[in-house]
Amino acid sequence: MSPVLAGLLQLLALIAALALAHLPLGNHLARVYSSGTHRRVERWIYRGVGVDPDAEMRWPAYLRCVLVFSVAGVLFLYLLQRLQGVLPGSLGFASIDPDQAFNTAVSFVTNTNWQSYYGEQAMGHVVQTAGLAVQNFVSAAVGMAVAVALVRGFARSRTGELGNFWADLVRGVVRVLVPLAAVAAVVLVAGGVIQNFSGIHEVGQFTGGSQQWNGGAIASQEAVKMLGTNGGGYFNANSAHPFENPTPFTNLFEIFLMLLIPFSLPRAFGLMVGSVRQGYAILATMATIWAGFVALMMWTEFTHRGPALEIAGGAMEGKEVRFGIGGSSIFAVSTTLTSTGAVDSFHSSFTGLGGGITMLGMMLGEIAPGGVGSGLYGMLIMAVVAVFIAGLMVGRTPEYLGKKIGGREIKFAACYILITPALVLVLTAAAMALPTPGHSMTNSGAHGFSEVLYAYTSAANNNGSAFAGLDADTQWFNTTLGLAMLLGRFLPMVFVLALAGSLARQIPVPATAGTLRTEKPLFTGLLAGAVLIIAGLTYFPALALGPLAEGLAS
Repeated sequence: MSPVLAGLLQLLALIAALALAHLPLGNHLARVYSSGTHRRVERWIYRGVGVDPDAEMRWPAYLRCVLVFSVAGVLFLYLLQRLQGVLPGSLGFASIDPDQAFNTAVSFVTNTNWQSYYGEQAMGHVVQTAGLAVQNFVSAAVGMAVAVALVRGFARSRTGELGNFWADLVRGVVRVLVPLAAVAAVVLVAGGVIQNFSGIHEVGQFTGGSQQWNGGAIASQEAVKMLGTNGGGYFNANSAHPFENPTPFTNLFEIFLMLLIPFSLPRAFGLMVGSVRQGYAILATMATIWAGFVALMMWTEFTHRGPALEIAGGAMEGKEVRFGIGGSSIFAVSTTLTSTGAVDSFHSSFTGLGGGITMLGMMLGEIAPGGVGSGLYGMLIMAVVAVFIAGLMVGRTPEYLGKKIGGREIKFAACYILITPALVLVLTAAAMALPTPGHSMTNSGAHGFSEVLYAYTSAANNNGSAFAGLDADTQWFNTTLGLAMLLGRFLPMVFVLALAGSLARQIPVPATAGTLRTEKPLFTGLLAGAVLIIAGLTYFPALALGPLAEGLAS
């Protein structure tokens, strides 16, 4: 079987699996966040933290709960790392340095999972399981809660209430992430992913010494890492490591996991706003962009020049032979178009244009299909902008789902869109202008610039993947990337929730003959075009200095 055919068959199998899961999981998500009842374990949690799950919240209260919960998570994870040296189950590893502990705590709480350390040489079992794995669940649940709050803003009227954050958080963990992750972990163990609490042991003798690896609860962490679009790996090699991703089957299954919830949330959105066709329009936009990026990535990586690449069947440098170009390309696109950040290959070793595709996927805002929750609310923000543009074209007051998009709403949407590019471009410019950050670059020229641009793009968009080649374990990068992750996660949430509150207070406007039909293919095309044009115009100069220059020169 040719590598191209193998890649296409993997792609078709993945699409079929996602299509089968879309309806049942989307329906389940809608029921979870529309339910008025509480399970017994949920009531125990509410009593334990002292909250009333039935108390409705306006957007400022909802936001305060998000921030308080997240700050508490950062402090707990920071202290856990700083105390690792005296904790049991640390495998003899020392406590983490302050700047790296701050970076890691922020990274996992913001659902970024950027890692500037070697997981197998720095984090013991307690930090990995009680700290990092727990944040994989709750950070993903926070993203879903904010997305559901925005959906309620569209669905409700004459009220500023958006639900209860604590109820949304707990339901997301208890009813969605834990059951799915448990099933996924069993599948991964059956596929060869390890699951134990083994200490450090030798795995073979090599010239000049022996190689040692530690075990761990890897299958369970790998499951929620992919399912919650988190991405932080137990090992430095992440999903390229055979303990985390041993076979082509597990590789395809992990891609399925990272796309599962983001591609199912549009179904829940359609059900909750009372129009399934609106959900399909959002889904179609996400799927079109994702499929287009996969096709482009496969083309760039299978197109080969020179005898070495012809023998290999494509650009195989930096890719695992057990996954091949097809599996690696699908994984790279999926992990950067979601907020996952896991890698099964070195993005730095992709062709110049291929590396640019991974960067552009993050620069779009990771909305096709995006992270768990963040992808849906990001796409809905873009839908508001697309409706506003269409309204300007025909001279009508723009409306979306019966809600008027006025000056207040479009300002919230514009602020949401501008925050992340500002963080990426300003911090990249500072790193390139100052003398010290440049010492971390392995490469010079366009590729070296791409390393720095990729790092800040990944951090500000809460992706967490690395281009490789950049030594980010420095005080400058640990601090600035940590700030980019914090601001890139929570500042957009401020405007998402403010928009949700503004929409929820409105009185629905009845549709007329002049109302833009946002469930039609025409709107899907308009929305996809708005996404690509806005991101392209914002980042094109930076891309021209990095991956485009490198790709055109090769």
